[in-house]
Amino acid sequence: MAEKIEKIEAFVYRKLRDHLQNNAGVQNIDIMNLTGFCRNCLSKWYYVGASKLGHKMTYEEACEAVYTMPYKTWKSKYQKKASEEQLEKFLNDKSLHAVHPKLDDVALEMEKMSQPLA
Repeated sequence: MAEKIEKIEAFVYRKLRDHLQNNAGVQNIDIMNLTGFCRNCLSKWYYVGASKLGHKMTYEEACEAVYTMPYKTWKSKYQKKASEEQLEKFLNDKSLHAVHPKLDDVALEMEKMSQPLA
């Protein structure tokens, strides 16, 4: 049963990723202001998940898995400058924002795990 649940969850993630990619004009800041997470949060969770499962990858590779292209490419093609209103809402609604570990902390944890035990 657990394997089936995992496959369902993977399917749901891919549908969400594809939906966000098919609607690339929807800005991350708007998603963040509405839901408290965005494509960048998904990238961070992807990176953390890969790290916890022992899969070595860079944050840039995690971003590419979520954005389906290098983040810099996506950003230049789709991201627009945030308006003052968007930025104000973003800064005032921080309690809604998703929580994830700092990427440097994850990288350090993975480095420790890859060192041989003394």
